[in-house]
Amino acid sequence: MEDLVNGSYRGARVFVTGHTGFKGSWLTLWLHRLGARVTGYALRPDTMPSMFDALDVASACRTHYADVRDFECLANAIDDADPDFVFHLAAQPLVRRSYAQPLETIQTNVLGTANVLEVVRQRGRPCAVVVVTSDKCYESADHAHRETDPMGGHDVYSMSKGAAELVVSSYRRSFGLRVATARAGNVIGGGDFAEDRIVPDFVRAVTEGEELRVRNPAAVRPWQHVLEPLSGYLLLGARIQRGDDVCDAWNFGPEAENEATVAELVDAFVQELKVRGSRFEGRISNLEPRTSNLHESPTLRLNIDKAKQQLGWHPRWNLAETVARTVEWYCAFDERPASVRELTLAQIGEYA
Repeated sequence: MEDLVNGSYRGARVFVTGHTGFKGSWLTLWLHRLGARVTGYALRPDTMPSMFDALDVASACRTHYADVRDFECLANAIDDADPDFVFHLAAQPLVRRSYAQPLETIQTNVLGTANVLEVVRQRGRPCAVVVVTSDKCYESADHAHRETDPMGGHDVYSMSKGAAELVVSSYRRSFGLRVATARAGNVIGGGDFAEDRIVPDFVRAVTEGEELRVRNPAAVRPWQHVLEPLSGYLLLGARIQRGDDVCDAWNFGPEAENEATVAELVDAFVQELKVRGSRFEGRISNLEPRTSNLHESPTLRLNIDKAKQQLGWHPRWNLAETVARTVEWYCAFDERPASVRELTLAQIGEYA
C-alpha cells in the first residue's frame, strides 16, 4: 500500500477542496510530504485559532479562497490546476449548524458536490476523484452500517450527506466519472478547533477550567485518528488512478473494539493528561449532560470489512494511541506552538 501511495502522488497535480479545514489541512501536508503539487480551494478558516494558519499550511500549496457554490470560480480554479486527482472535502460539517442554516447546508454539501463533478465532467480530461461524505449519511439502524445500507438521516446535515452520495452515484453511472465516495467515522486528532465537537470542546474546557458539557455522554461512536481515513482516501485515489475497479462507496472506521462512548473518550483524555503531567491535569471534574433538542442516534457503528478485504486498507492506531497522539498535539500547541508543524509531519511519518 505504501509503495502505491508514494508512487502515485510524487509529482502529481492534486486539487483539494476544503483544504483550510481540519481534515483538509492534514491532507494537504501529507500530500506535500509525498511530493504532490497541491492546489487548494476553500473558504478562509472560520475558527481562531486554525490549524491551517497556525501551521502555515498555505506554504505547502497554492490556494484559491472561494466557495464551492460558485461554479464559475471553481471551474476556473480546476482548469488552472489541471489535476490528476481531486479530493472533495469542502462542506458545512456541523449537525447543529444545519438546524440553524438548513438551506446553506444543502447548497454547500449537495450542490457544491454537484459543481465539482460537473466541472470534472466538462473538462473531458480524466482524473481520479474522491468525494468525502460522512458516516452520518445512513438511515439509523441497529447494526454496524455497510455501504449498501439506505441513505437518509434525521437531520438536514445527515440528509445532505446522503444526497451527496446519490449525486456522486448518478454522475458515476451517467457519465462514467472515475469517482468514489468515502464515509469516515468520528474523526479526532490535533488541530481541530471547530465548535460543537467533543475534542475541541474538551480542549476549551480544560484550558478555561470549566465543566465540560456534552449532549449525550452515553452515545457510542466510531472514534478514529484523522490519519486513518486520510490514508484510505489516498489509497482510494491511487487505486482509481491505476484503473482498478474501486469507483464505489467505502467506509473507513476503527475496529469494533475501539468504539467507545463519549464519556469513555473523555475519561481516556483525562487519564492521558495525567500520564503526561500536563498543566491541564485535573481541570475536568465533571461531565455534565447538556440539554438538547437535536435528534442523535445513541449508537453509530461502521462495518469496514469491504475496505479491508477489497482495498487492503486497515486501521493502524487503536483508541489509546489515537488519544495519546491527539493529546500530544494539543499539549505541544499549548507549550511550544512553533514546534507543532514539525510534530504534525512527524506523526504523519510515524503513521505512514
